[in-house]
Amino acid sequence: MAHPSQLGFQDAASPIMEELLHFHDHALMAVFLISTLVLYIITIMMTTKLTNTSAMDAQEIEMVWTIMPAIILIVIALPSLRILYLMDEINDPHLTVKAIGHQWYWSYEFTNYEDLMFDSYMMPTQDLSPGQFRLLEVDNRMVVPMESPIRMLISAEDVLHSWAIPSMGIKTDAIPGRLNQTTFIASRPGVFYGQCSEICGANHSFMPIVIEATPLNHFQEWSSSMLGL
Repeated sequence: MAHPSQLGFQDAASPIMEELLHFHDHALMAVFLISTLVLYIITIMMTTKLTNTSAMDAQEIEMVWTIMPAIILIVIALPSLRILYLMDEINDPHLTVKAIGHQWYWSYEFTNYEDLMFDSYMMPTQDLSPGQFRLLEVDNRMVVPMESPIRMLISAEDVLHSWAIPSMGIKTDAIPGRLNQTTFIASRPGVFYGQCSEICGANHSFMPIVIEATPLNHFQEWSSSMLGL
C-alpha cells in the first residue's frame, strides 16, 4: 500500500516487481549521468571564452557522440528485454484464476475448483471497519497462496478494463472477447491493493482489486469455507 506523499514505487511483493524496481534504478542512474554530463558541457560552454578550431570540427568527437548513445541504449535495452521475457514466462502454475471485468466490479473464477467463483464489489464507505481503506476495500478478496506461481486469465464482459496491482508488478488489459494471460508469485503474506487502470466509464474509479496472500493451509481453509465444505 502506498504511503501519503509517496513519490516512488510501492514495496515489491513479487519477484517480477523486484526486477522492475532494479531496472528502474538502473535506467534512472543512466539518465542521471547523461544529464550531469550535458549540464557540465553547457556550463563550460557558457562560462569560458576560449575556442579551439580542432574541437569545432573533429572526427573523434563525432565518433564519440555517435557511439556513446548507442552503447547507452544497449545497456538499457538488454535488462529490459530480460524482464519482458520473465514476465511472459509461465511454468507449471499451481493455481489458475480467471478475472472478468464488469461495469463496475470484478468477478473471479478459480478454475482448479469446480464451483469456486464470486463477485468482488467495492465496500460502501458506511460499511467500512476501522483500518480499512476507503474506495479500495472490497467485500470479497481474491485469496491466493503465497510463494506459489499463480496464472491469471483476464477478460471483460462489456468494455475495456485493466487489472492492475502495483506492488505485484501487474497491469494487464481486460478486453471483451479476448483472454489475456499473466503470472505472479506473492513473495510474502499480506493484502495488496489495485484498481482498474482503464477509463471504462462513469464508475471507473470504483472497481478496486484486492489480493490477500496467505500461507497454503490458510488458503485451503478459505477455499473450503467458500465451497461450503
